[in-house]
Amino acid sequence: MWGSQSWLQPAFSRGAGTVSLMLCATCCIFSQSAPLPAFEAASIKPNTSGSGSSSSNGSKGQIVFTNVPLRRLIMRAYNLQDYQVSGPDWMSDVRFDIAAKYPMDSTKEQRPLMLQSLLAERFHLAFHRETKEMPAYALVVAKNGPRLEATKLPGDSTSTNFGRFDDSAVSMAAFANQLSQQLEHPVVDKTGLTGVYTIKMEWTPDDKPGASGEPALGPSIFAALQEQLGLKLQTEKLPVEIIVVDRVDRTPVEN
Repeated sequence: MWGSQSWLQPAFSRGAGTVSLMLCATCCIFSQSAPLPAFEAASIKPNTSGSGSSSSNGSKGQIVFTNVPLRRLIMRAYNLQDYQVSGPDWMSDVRFDIAAKYPMDSTKEQRPLMLQSLLAERFHLAFHRETKEMPAYALVVAKNGPRLEATKLPGDSTSTNFGRFDDSAVSMAAFANQLSQQLEHPVVDKTGLTGVYTIKMEWTPDDKPGASGEPALGPSIFAALQEQLGLKLQTEKLPVEIIVVDRVDRTPVEN
């Protein structure tokens, strides 16, 4: 099941500076050498409710998206962050309700591939990949060293809420990815730490005021990293792979 995620205001200004192209792989138009797994059946209906909320829920053999923007569907299918998708602005505005059935014996790794198939077949999605240099964060060890609890627990259990992160066994690369989701900017692990750790961190989101509208008294995510984990984020410009949408239909092929 794909759950919903909460997002924080990024520390960078979206309008700051000009992002320069580093590489351009214009020949990477969407194609696959072998057929992708596909849903057994899928119903797609436009959602014109005007609601700003969306959700996704799953049960055995079915996934249901409610009021999900087309842009978010592309992000889900290809495991991308918002800053990694370049395409028409309307992709964020048109929303859909989708109910899709998948084979009972399919794996969770196959379901994003099924969504890729649906986007290609029903929306005629085509894109190419580029690499752009953009403002980013590097996750590094703070001056006084890390404050992390190493673990050998198999697997992991992650809980991410608005202002709270709790994981029983996470690598620094995976933790950097979680921070990227919260900050809506690339975060790259440069700690040099190769272990797996139990991490609990709490912070006050920038857009969550305190009582009577006053600024919140809790630490920011940046302060929490240093105070609670002995890590910090430093700003850099880093190459980031993005996809550029060449074609996508606003109205999908009928059910």
